[in-house]
Amino acid sequence: MSGPRAAEEPAGGSVGGGTQQRWRGERLGLPESGVGSIPSTARRAVAMLIDCVLAALITGLFTMPDLPRNWSLLTWYLIGVIAVSFFGFTPGMFAMGVRVARIDGSAMVGVPRALLRTALVAIIIPAVVWDRDYRGLHDRLVGTIVVRMR
Repeated sequence: MSGPRAAEEPAGGSVGGGTQQRWRGERLGLPESGVGSIPSTARRAVAMLIDCVLAALITGLFTMPDLPRNWSLLTWYLIGVIAVSFFGFTPGMFAMGVRVARIDGSAMVGVPRALLRTALVAIIIPAVVWDRDYRGLHDRLVGTIVVRMR
């Protein structure tokens, strides 16, 4: 993925010669569908659900016979930071065919961005405040975007 073309966008929010954006990610130079396009919110939500369940199950192995309670949040955070830092996706994202990519085109998200991104997702609000490209506030703040990988 090459760098964003957002700098070319006029202040009015149109792309190119005054036409409206036709699909999510068009103004960022992303394809309309397929690999590299913006995934649906349902696909992203299911990926998050898978990660939450996985974190609860892993934590439950250490807290048995008690429930994991809030310890599963720590497990979820660690899974998110480690997986996104080095691979660009969590287990849930991999299962749903999505990944986190840097807007500047660098190959790896990296630890600092993944730490901040995952912390912002944990407080929920930044993750549910989107722009017209379905890019969450957390992704905008760290310079990343979620795209389809298959």
